[in-house]
Amino acid sequence: MSVLIIIFLTAVIALFAGVFEQGKFSRYIGILGLMIAFYVSFLPEISFFSQYQHMFEFGANAALFTKIAIVITILLFFLGGFSFSNHRNHQSELYALMLFSLCGGIILFGFQNLVTLFLGVEILSIPLYVLAGSNKTDLRSNEASIKYFLMGAFATGFLLFGVALIYGSTGSFDLYKIHEFAVVNPKNLMFILGAVLMLVALAFKVSLAPFHMWSPDVYQGSPSLITAFMMSVVKIASFFAFFKLMTIGFLGITGEWINIIGVLIIITLFLANVMGLAQTNVKRMLAYSSVSHVGYLSLIFYGMNSLSSYNLAFYLFAYSLATVGVMMCLIWVEKLKRETSYTAFNGLGHTEPILAVAATVSLLSMAGIPLTAGFMGKFAIFAQAIDQAPFLVLVAVLGSAISIAYYLRLIMVMFFPKESSFKTSEKVSLTYNIVAVFIIFALVAMGVFPDLFAKQFGL
Repeated sequence: MSVLIIIFLTAVIALFAGVFEQGKFSRYIGILGLMIAFYVSFLPEISFFSQYQHMFEFGANAALFTKIAIVITILLFFLGGFSFSNHRNHQSELYALMLFSLCGGIILFGFQNLVTLFLGVEILSIPLYVLAGSNKTDLRSNEASIKYFLMGAFATGFLLFGVALIYGSTGSFDLYKIHEFAVVNPKNLMFILGAVLMLVALAFKVSLAPFHMWSPDVYQGSPSLITAFMMSVVKIASFFAFFKLMTIGFLGITGEWINIIGVLIIITLFLANVMGLAQTNVKRMLAYSSVSHVGYLSLIFYGMNSLSSYNLAFYLFAYSLATVGVMMCLIWVEKLKRETSYTAFNGLGHTEPILAVAATVSLLSMAGIPLTAGFMGKFAIFAQAIDQAPFLVLVAVLGSAISIAYYLRLIMVMFFPKESSFKTSEKVSLTYNIVAVFIIFALVAMGVFPDLFAKQFGL
């Protein structure tokens, strides 16, 4: 909870920096606060907060996923100087809202109670409704905001209805008491219906097909840095909450919901990858790519073992790093060309090789090519699920093979353009190049030496 308080106070300070017309410093305030929070996440929790353990507990898994989310947020804040250059009048609000949303994510990492789960989901989501529409002169951004808000409210209705049925069945909001009830009463119809409703609600939040329909439009319409935040930090928080709820609270009725997950995985992997092939806009292609990765991640529910949480964390970190690597390239191209079609990237590899190589390594990692972190992440999850769900693993492998086509298309455009090369007098900033080099190194190092991940995060 110490980390949560630090990030909350950082968000408040960043917000008030704008009030005093010092919004340009909000990014540095945010980075400093996040670095302090990252350091504190390695320290033992203050005993004072033990009285709140029945609602929120900053245990080993919560600490691990919090560290990952903080690292990714820091990288995104480094990219904000260029990305938010046309939001000079309200930069402080944008950074503060991202930090408030991160607070919701941290609550989801440590929730022990369905009330805390609801609060975490809403604190995570509400700032995003504003952030999605922060580009007020862009109709796509306005559409993204209202669509995200309406679908988010719809999902919240499912969530609260499910919570009501769970409470009506068990008489408790506590996750572990719910677990005990499920073990003793695995055939309670009201309880099962509540679990299914909560599954549907969180399937909306993580973008499992067919509950993903909001994602492509929202991701494409939102400002690109906000899209990167939603595709990485928000995905980490929402999927871990999904994983924790289903594997602790509803573990006793696994047989009632695991087949539903299996069907959603098949729909997600087929639909997202086929639609990804059909896209002519890189940002929309990445949106469908993000949906497909939820399908791969959902295999974590099969063949559960003591390493499942670690495998999930590794995959999410590898995927999030790759997302930042591609999106930073897209942010720069979009600023210069004012579009994100494939043709906008023509010849980028010859003009800005470091940026293009970072995007290339990131795309290869997303595709699961060997010697990248993405390959190790997929391998660990597929290996865990292979005995219990061999057909689903086969579907996931085929989905990965299909995804290579649309990832390679962007790589070919950047390095082997058919038309004129990418030409501009403006050069990428030193900050972007440093972040690009870090992502290249991290994705390759984790692919070759996967144990580095455990060492760096204090495991």
